[in-house]
Amino acid sequence: MRLFPGRLELYVLNRTLTSVAGALAIIAAVILLIDFVDVSRNVGGRADAGFVALLWLTLLKAPSTILTLLPFAFLFGTLAAFVGLNRRSELIAMRAAGVSAWRFILPAAAAAFVVGALTVAVLNPMAAWMNVRFEQTRTAVMDDYLAGAPKETWLRQTDATSQVVIRARSHDEVGGVVRLKTVSMFIYRVSSDGGLEFSRRVEAAEARLMPGYWRLTDVREATPGAGSVRSEFLTIPSTLDDQDAIERFTTPEAIAFWRLPTTIASAEKAGFSALPQRLRLQQLLATPLLFSAMSVLAAAFSLRLMRLGGLPALAGSGVVLGFAFFFFNQMCIALGKAEIIPAMLAAWAPPLLALLSGLTLLCYTEDG
Repeated sequence: MRLFPGRLELYVLNRTLTSVAGALAIIAAVILLIDFVDVSRNVGGRADAGFVALLWLTLLKAPSTILTLLPFAFLFGTLAAFVGLNRRSELIAMRAAGVSAWRFILPAAAAAFVVGALTVAVLNPMAAWMNVRFEQTRTAVMDDYLAGAPKETWLRQTDATSQVVIRARSHDEVGGVVRLKTVSMFIYRVSSDGGLEFSRRVEAAEARLMPGYWRLTDVREATPGAGSVRSEFLTIPSTLDDQDAIERFTTPEAIAFWRLPTTIASAEKAGFSALPQRLRLQQLLATPLLFSAMSVLAAAFSLRLMRLGGLPALAGSGVVLGFAFFFFNQMCIALGKAEIIPAMLAAWAPPLLALLSGLTLLCYTEDG
């Protein structure tokens, strides 16, 4: 058994990766066009934004969508590569020379796995960072329009002696500093038996998250059994940093892979459910297997010999099955978010099922 691919495997692998790159370029072009139209409609109609600003917003928004549809690049690219090899009778020559289909399919599947790992480790954090920049840039471009938009925010911070529940009517980020507007803070003491006792309520027109504390402006503070006290400024200790606060505002899809474990621990420590973040983490861990499964599935549906006929129909069936697995994956994610099935099962079941289906068809086609 070879440990390294030979010239034949490298040739097939090169053809496969080239086709995958072509499919990715087409998908990216379509997504950029759709996102540009969407950004132009939502932002350009409400702000004095020029073409350059709209194009920059589109480039910031597109990567997260492209990563979601990246499995289709491997499905379409691998399918096109093997159908092309079949049409030129190159697969027939390989099979006639006694070369097993496993010999040139497994390197393609392994390459898909490696690309999936790089996508999760490198491209996902970049896409998450660009998504945050998109939100910041869109806020700056739309300025006053978004300032009046409802963005009610809830946060919770806790330490050994207190717990603070924070409600804000809106939030934004100015100069890298998280800012909350029309803020209510409900402060509880942690009793000796671990229970919570209400301590005071603080209302403020604005709260800025500084290193280690909240800086409140135009404050009114009330304690049980006493009147309210007004002050211009007030500081309250905080266990959150800017990154933690921003991640509480965003969806799990906008959090970078390397930050997810910290976000999960922070959310659970604050008493929030971390199920969406756990599901996202498992989904990202299963991404390399999903890419490999799509490659194996596409190859399995394109190995039928041309002289036997029915190759276009079989390749079309592979595309339909790939879409079916994609929607099955989305359904499992929805069931996982609803806590109907465990997060690990929701994330790993679709790629495992796709991989086993492709391997079963390959065994039937190759070994009878």
